[in-house]
Amino acid sequence: MIRESSLADIFQIGYYWETKILLTAVKLDLFTALKGHSLTVNEVADSLKLNSRALELVMNALVAMRVLTKGEKLYTNTPVAERHLVQSSSEYVGHLLLLHDAEWSHWGQLEQTVKTGRSPVTQHVFETNPELGAHVLTVLDRIGQGSGQGLAKSVPIHGTVRMLDIGGGAGTNAIAFCLEHPGLSATVFDLPQTLKLTKDHVDRAGLGDRIHLQGGNFHVDAFQGSYDLALMSDILHYQDGSTNAALVKKVFACLTEGGRLIIKDRFLDPAKTSPAWTTAFAVHILVNTECGECFTIQDSRQWMEQAGFRIVEELEPRAMIQGTK
Repeated sequence: MIRESSLADIFQIGYYWETKILLTAVKLDLFTALKGHSLTVNEVADSLKLNSRALELVMNALVAMRVLTKGEKLYTNTPVAERHLVQSSSEYVGHLLLLHDAEWSHWGQLEQTVKTGRSPVTQHVFETNPELGAHVLTVLDRIGQGSGQGLAKSVPIHGTVRMLDIGGGAGTNAIAFCLEHPGLSATVFDLPQTLKLTKDHVDRAGLGDRIHLQGGNFHVDAFQGSYDLALMSDILHYQDGSTNAALVKKVFACLTEGGRLIIKDRFLDPAKTSPAWTTAFAVHILVNTECGECFTIQDSRQWMEQAGFRIVEELEPRAMIQGTK
């Protein structure tokens, strides 16, 4: 039975205060200023050239949010802040939060978007701000390494020799698959500016001889060669249904007989009212992409069947589907 929201729940949902406080602290690099130290408000304000009275209000709120601690007049990072919000940390996730802050103005135009159906953006941040995009991909790569390994272990290879990772970003999945399956080679297809980062990650993994990079726009540029396995991970929601249908058909053409396409994404249920996080993500996509949207497993099944895949099966509920040529 689904619990009905209370008035307190409504207010909690409606207040975006804490979100903006945290994003602002990351943007000001407050947590890096506190790295390994307990400091007064004035000391932090002086180092960052901020107003001490305003900063104290923000830092007190961060204490209440359990991101900082306070002992008398001294403020200290919590362990999670020290680990994930200090720039020099190997587990820093601030760049991903900075992306959300960069999208703040888009969310402010949600009302107009609902009225007109038109997104306030025409290009994604990876095109408008490649530097931020590269930082975000690095964070996503680190976060996704665990899931990439799990995916590589769970997907049967069946003698697969060549794999195509479409929109493969930093190469997270291609690297995981090649490490898990020594006889496999992979091609990562992505924008040329993205592949500069991909090359660094591939070289660091020692897989430069097995993972090849192909630059281009997968909507207009041809995939070179033929493949036994193709992967489309978390790219459907950046474009509309007809564009995805055309892409699935294009992938079908580059697969060998018996080759497979695996689509991994954040799928909605048939009624499009759950999972809860994905329904909110769909609104995020509405205001932060020109024409993207979230889809159902049934949508992907239809695209695969129309493209000519003989067997289409859901591998993981609301997360992964496979088509066999």
